[in-house]
Amino acid sequence: MTVHVKSYAKVNLTLTVTGKEGGYHTLDSLVTTIDMFDRISLSKRRDKRITVEMHGRESESLPFDINNAAIAAERYVERFDTCGADIVVYKNIPMGAGLGGSSADAAGVLRGMSKLYGAGSERELKVLADSLGSDSGYLLSGGTARMTGRGDLVEHIDFNGLLHLLLLVPKGGISTAECFNKFDELGGAAEHTTDGAIEALKRGDLVALGKCMNNDLYPAAAALNPDVEIACRELLGFSPLGVTVTGSGSAVFALFENEHFCRWAKSRYRGKFECIHVKSVNF
Repeated sequence: MTVHVKSYAKVNLTLTVTGKEGGYHTLDSLVTTIDMFDRISLSKRRDKRITVEMHGRESESLPFDINNAAIAAERYVERFDTCGADIVVYKNIPMGAGLGGSSADAAGVLRGMSKLYGAGSERELKVLADSLGSDSGYLLSGGTARMTGRGDLVEHIDFNGLLHLLLLVPKGGISTAECFNKFDELGGAAEHTTDGAIEALKRGDLVALGKCMNNDLYPAAAALNPDVEIACRELLGFSPLGVTVTGSGSAVFALFENEHFCRWAKSRYRGKFECIHVKSVNF
């Protein structure tokens, strides 16, 4: 038996660092999934072994022992005492870009294993996912949500609108751990904007939403990868409603009023970075 799942990327419309807990930073973030995804195929095995093949986005050399797709499958087998799986991941989400690709793959594998073996309630899968990354629990269901705590507290927001975003992806990526260390070194945090962003989203006021877009990790990300600042400046040149970095970078994105303006900006981009038009999505 083989099942196929899509694991969707996310962007952080806001991200405020609220403190530390147990050695980890706590956050307050408005997030949404976008229509960029990895494809994952999972086939049943008769033993408990897990195999993983990676394809695309230079993921082929990713070591098994730090591959979240492999770790998620192994923990699923251990937790529910099932047989293993042969897993193939076709990467489309850029790695090290703050788009949640690793967490998305972990969430996708957990959903796929549950389809294969029928074990694991939503709550049980969420507990497993939260142990694999700050975004994994949220990415089990995706959509638009407020994440707090270490990312494990997820409050889904009823939003049926559509956000059109232009994404620039500087090469090199940024280590999440290094970015948080740099944040601690630089000190300081920006104004909390998540409440205002959520209110604007519920009103359908994209202009106000754009003004609330903010990420406390931007200075740290820009210090670690100067292309982050260049990409932000390039996007600002198209007069979008808002621009910010997602996660710990290196990807940055701009919010536009509608699809027409977003496609217009994409058609005129002449910079060196990969440029992708994405939309918010529920799944």
